[in-house]
Amino acid sequence: MLVWRSVSKVALAGITGAMLIAGSPAQTEAGEPVTVEAGAVALTTGIPGSGPLTQDEITKWLNDPAVHEEVNLELPLGLSLGQAQMKGLKENPLTRAKIELGRQLYFDTRLSADNTVSCASCHHPQEGFSRHTPFGVGIANQKGGRNSPVSYNRILSDAQFWDGRADSLEAQAVGPIQNPIEMGNTHEEAVKTLKKIPGYKMQFEKIFPDSGVTIDNVGKAIASFERVLVTGPSQYDYNEAYGRFARLEAEDLKDLESDDPEIYQEYLSLKSIVENNPMSESAQRGQELFFGKRVGCSACHVGANLADEQYHNLGIGMDAKEPDLGRYVVTKEEKDKGAFKTPTIRNVALSAPYMHDGSLATLEEVVEHYNKGGTPNKWLSNKIPALKLTPQEKIDLVEFMRACTGEFPTVQSGRLPE
Repeated sequence: MLVWRSVSKVALAGITGAMLIAGSPAQTEAGEPVTVEAGAVALTTGIPGSGPLTQDEITKWLNDPAVHEEVNLELPLGLSLGQAQMKGLKENPLTRAKIELGRQLYFDTRLSADNTVSCASCHHPQEGFSRHTPFGVGIANQKGGRNSPVSYNRILSDAQFWDGRADSLEAQAVGPIQNPIEMGNTHEEAVKTLKKIPGYKMQFEKIFPDSGVTIDNVGKAIASFERVLVTGPSQYDYNEAYGRFARLEAEDLKDLESDDPEIYQEYLSLKSIVENNPMSESAQRGQELFFGKRVGCSACHVGANLADEQYHNLGIGMDAKEPDLGRYVVTKEEKDKGAFKTPTIRNVALSAPYMHDGSLATLEEVVEHYNKGGTPNKWLSNKIPALKLTPQEKIDLVEFMRACTGEFPTVQSGRLPE
């Protein structure tokens, strides 16, 4: 497992332009947001302690001014390339108190009609923030019609769900609460439930003093928590970062050591990480295929999160008698029939099964689907021609995708208000 906080913040700043600060947030200057590394334990492990959250613990937490200071999130190596593309922070600024409230709500089954389903029921940390079932399973074991999308790295995304029907993470967060198949509740009843729980009422009134417990504020809190669910650097990211140094001659490295000792130490740190967590030759060949013109997976899996945030028809399920028309249901545009949102490749090895209907059980099956050029239909994307891969090339592509796996933040799933 990669220890992705071991690289120095100064060195990473020199390579990626992103400053990473580990540990608890601390105010930099009066009135300025604190800068916190995405994935910092302080953001996702909850109010210190054990067992159910008592009112005294919540009161002590809320009385700390530091938890209400605005957080300026810095993305880690790799994802830092998308630092300028983070979504929703202007409209819904991050604070530790809001993130912690969202964490509690994310894991609380009391938002559902029968107290059995939470957000984590379909997007669980132990299952890649997704679920290893073809379809999401809601109250009374009802099955939905689509696979559970991952809930990490959503800070780089506006529209949510496979069909993009929610225009923000806030809108997505409250949608399942009133979905009859998922949580089976109403927004009104969910709000009534929260108002009856003193620990929640206290937090909403302190964090949202003008409005208190409302469904919009529920969405803001859950979205804040989800925005800090960010994947750490992978073997691929470290290999890419080290590549800048690997091209230097011995004389250049000697000059670097004398001219800029801090950057030289970064070189040594990255060199050690790459040597101890090497990207296999197969994965390196897969990377060339992935980004190369012949195979061109990066036509859709592009950018910091390796996803273009667009919608494409891959032919999945289009041979059914009544196929799911995906994005078309939202836009009513002919070109969007059977089109679904591109998922991220980051940590994809942890979130099987795949595709919007969970019909492909393994990454090997995914590669095979692309290799044959998808399933023919009138609206099939022109970005997935038959690839004619050799057996070894198929293996190499899967190995590259596995090399895009980084650590998840440490998350506390318990510690909910009494």
